[in-house]
Amino acid sequence: MDMIKRAFQRESVEGYLQKDSQMKRLLTTKDLIGLGVGTVIGSGIFILPGHEAASHAGPAVAISFLLAAIFSGIAGMAFAEFSSAMPVAGSAYSYGSVVYGELIGWLLGWSLILEYFLAVSAISTGFSAYMNNLLNIFGVHLPKALQAGPVEGGTINLLAVLVILLVTWVISRGINTSKSIENGAVFIKIAILILFIVGGSFFVKTSNYVPFYPKEFQTGLLGLHGITAATAGIIFSFLGFDTIAAHAAEVKNPTKTMAKGILGTVIISALLYTFFAIILTGIVNYKQLGVDDPAAFALQTIHQTQFSIVITIGALIGMFTAILAMVFASSRLTYSFGRDGLLPKQLGHVSKRHQLPTNALILAAVVETILAGLVPLSTLASLINIGTLTAFLFISFGIILLRQRKDITNDGFKMPLYPVLPIISSFISLLLIIQLPAETLEMYLIWLILGIVCYFIYGIHHSSLGKK
Repeated sequence: MDMIKRAFQRESVEGYLQKDSQMKRLLTTKDLIGLGVGTVIGSGIFILPGHEAASHAGPAVAISFLLAAIFSGIAGMAFAEFSSAMPVAGSAYSYGSVVYGELIGWLLGWSLILEYFLAVSAISTGFSAYMNNLLNIFGVHLPKALQAGPVEGGTINLLAVLVILLVTWVISRGINTSKSIENGAVFIKIAILILFIVGGSFFVKTSNYVPFYPKEFQTGLLGLHGITAATAGIIFSFLGFDTIAAHAAEVKNPTKTMAKGILGTVIISALLYTFFAIILTGIVNYKQLGVDDPAAFALQTIHQTQFSIVITIGALIGMFTAILAMVFASSRLTYSFGRDGLLPKQLGHVSKRHQLPTNALILAAVVETILAGLVPLSTLASLINIGTLTAFLFISFGIILLRQRKDITNDGFKMPLYPVLPIISSFISLLLIIQLPAETLEMYLIWLILGIVCYFIYGIHHSSLGKK
């Protein structure tokens, strides 16, 4: 078979379902929302509103969060339809392999690997910063050599490494243990955020909302560049719902449960983010919010120092649940690659004791631990966004190809207003990708080229699809 033709050969849904039959279906709608909100309401809500308000949109950052939520909801519908039609592990990788062909599926998975691995590492370094601040309050000071990697003048970011190892241990205990901890922590985190929103509303100064959208940010088409740039940066905050699709092979009644889990996550997260941004920019002028802990800073500004410690604890819980959900998803994606032979087959092995892809979990944890402990990720953070947006683009447009497949039946959720919404979602994804810095696009292109090289050197020759 011609190599190019072979690269675009399509996998069957039945083949994936058979391979994933070794996974245990235990997750409910509540569990999926716990995983989704646990990921979405992570470091983003405690860091991004301040930075984006100060750098791009002012108080109008609340609009950017709302726009990001609406777009994520539309893209989420595409993921919900795919996961309903093919409830298999691998998320965009598996969906792309079925509707576009193996090479495109691999590149989508390669993009998600970038998203997941960097997100775990980035969030864990944020966790380390918050934990160090909390320890300092209580008079505990770690040596500087243990607070950062060698590039930043230290030896290793110890707390970032330890939180990933702790999360990996929790996941290794089985899916029941993971979901119980995730659900409990998410409940506490939401309660703390609601407390900030309600309590902070008494300290809002309406003068901080003027101007609502500052003139210095009103550039580009219709003067909306500030808002759209903030929206593009905020997409990182909503990457959680696409990780839900990675668990489709472990979900009860996926034709109904997946859509409820994905859309429920988007709605809850949208409300929390938008109200959080409104209250935050009402307490403190947007020009002062370019800090890594804007909520705690705002509370200290109004002399609510004790409450700022509560917010710090909430941020730590939020980041812990986000790391747990992302390590969970990255291990499932790595498992999918091994399952299909695009990476060594051992990664597709599922342990009999806990019915978990143990080898994939270990590999994901090792890579993420090295990145978090040794490498500063500030210059790579926007790569997380482009991996997410690329998946949104192809999965949204893929709905059109999915509907044309007579061999795939879907009795569950279907994206409304077809084909208008899939096209709109695809267009917005492309528009937001263009908004990202040129440096990000260049690094992402290098990553894709590396992925193509890996596929043609190893994947195409070991793929189980090619052996059929």
